[in-house]
Amino acid sequence: MAGMCECPKSTLHILDPGAGAGSLCATLVLMLCKRAGRPASIRVTAYEIDPVLIGYLRQALDRCRGACAGAGISFESRLINQDFLEAGANGLLGDLFRAGERERFDCAIINPPYRKIGADSRERALLRSVGVETSNLYTGFVAVAARLLVPDGEMVAITPRSFCNGTYFEPFRQRFLREMRFRRVHLFDARDKAFGDDKVLQENIVFRAVKSATANPEVCVSASPAPGGQVRMRTIRHDELIQPGDRQAVIHIVPEAAGESARNRMSSLGGTLADIGLRVSTGRVVDFRSRELLRTRPGKNTVPLIYPCHFKHGYVEWPNGGTRKPNALALGPKAAELVISQGHYVLTKRFSSKEERRRIVAAVYDPARIATTQVAFENHLNYFHEHGSGLPATLARGLAAYMNSSLVDTYFRQFSGHTQVNASDLRSLPYPARSALIALGQHIGSEFPGQEELDRLLDQVIFNA
Repeated sequence: MAGMCECPKSTLHILDPGAGAGSLCATLVLMLCKRAGRPASIRVTAYEIDPVLIGYLRQALDRCRGACAGAGISFESRLINQDFLEAGANGLLGDLFRAGERERFDCAIINPPYRKIGADSRERALLRSVGVETSNLYTGFVAVAARLLVPDGEMVAITPRSFCNGTYFEPFRQRFLREMRFRRVHLFDARDKAFGDDKVLQENIVFRAVKSATANPEVCVSASPAPGGQVRMRTIRHDELIQPGDRQAVIHIVPEAAGESARNRMSSLGGTLADIGLRVSTGRVVDFRSRELLRTRPGKNTVPLIYPCHFKHGYVEWPNGGTRKPNALALGPKAAELVISQGHYVLTKRFSSKEERRRIVAAVYDPARIATTQVAFENHLNYFHEHGSGLPATLARGLAAYMNSSLVDTYFRQFSGHTQVNASDLRSLPYPARSALIALGQHIGSEFPGQEELDRLLDQVIFNA
């Protein structure tokens, strides 16, 4: 991360919010001391609230002072024992109400804390006071730090990849991309490595971005399984990272040329879920809120309750006697809003384990296999439907085959690195024409073909290859 910082100015003001023991800012200062074109002066402002870490941070800054003295660089540091979001918000509000009280930075190097923040939390209120809307501390830190940079100031940060897509982070992306331009993005594509100690099981990225209104023509994109692993690298156009005209501002990280081919093929489809007359929703049954309605086995006045454990060979197999999950939902007034009418539906898992081969795992709910008039889908599933009702059988089979293809999996991995597959993610995918999905479904029998054969069918039917 320190090596990614260019820091071309002779006088530098460096920000390290949530500095911890000072590893990042100290490494950056020591690297600057060894450069041939070293700066004349360095000032570090480091924020930390953990009393245990502050002593180590102070020692790190003292070592920086000694290294700078040996390199003939003027050094100054400021250790602030205060919440960075509070201090940053006050500093930004100072721009509006106390124009003389400003502190701005040439470079920010950041390993922010990762924690969800509630809509009514103190942190959310602080961020909203400066026009930042986000649901996690890490994007809050990044957003405030970006606002505190001088024009052409740079930021290097290590964060989870989750901000790259999805509804929750869309306001953050929109605001960040209005003032920041990516220059370098590195992906750690093993979800349990870089933040494994903190149990953040999603892909993580290191990025360098510059505060500039001008979009740079190129971005260096690289990837490795984990820190220290073999690196794959390529240079792409900035509009390949964020497609012009994309209202959701999804960030596509494509470190290999093969991924670019998948993206081009998907983009050629051009259709949306609405174009094919379908919708996708999240399963209505949140089991811990409906415990009194759950039944281990089907019985009188119950309907099938479908979980991810009921997926088998591309179809829903119910009931499942080998699972601890309930197999049925009791009917009654409290269940009225939880059930839907019988029909063909395409289900996808909302969560994939890190060992799962595909991120998107789909199955067809076939009413011919399950004798009932109604069904309930648990909240760990998304389901595709047609205005709340089932799909034609061949369309359902074709859509499930498409969702299970290697092409969709490769494309999805370019913008989603976490364990969750949200309905909003599925809405954002390109889709073939309805007639093409029906044609594909006509090739699917009582069991789905293996991956190689399924991909061959997709090429043949959808792409005429």
